[in-house]
Amino acid sequence: MTIGDVSRETGLPSKTLRYYEDIGLVRPHRLDNGYRTYDPADLERLRFLKRARSLGFTIEECRSLIDLQDNPNRSNAEVRRLALAHIEALDHKIGELAALRQALEETVSLCTGDGGPDCAILEDLASDQSRLDLPGCLSQRAAVPSRS
Repeated sequence: MTIGDVSRETGLPSKTLRYYEDIGLVRPHRLDNGYRTYDPADLERLRFLKRARSLGFTIEECRSLIDLQDNPNRSNAEVRRLALAHIEALDHKIGELAALRQALEETVSLCTGDGGPDCAILEDLASDQSRLDLPGCLSQRAAVPSRS
């Protein structure tokens, strides 16, 4: 299958397929003309990656899961440990998001919304002591997007 065929089959953009190849998650065969060709095992792996990424696993977590999937002597306890660690990370993010939501709700509640120029939301965002500055929260990481 060509990259276009695989993209249509998996729903993954060609750019993502090339990225997964660049970082070694898949290794399609190359023809003499440089075109990629994917076999059924590549397609299966890409579907696996798509599902794992949709569950929020990072690229490195996906790499670990693939290594375990490829290892016939793997321990299901290790797979379970990775999944439980991911659940714990998700719970942490959910807690951070809930705190951000509450802080934003409090800030919005100060806004009269009367159409005038004074805006409590903008004032809070510009303040050195913003309600939205939560220690260790997602707001601190939002300025630096993650590539994982």
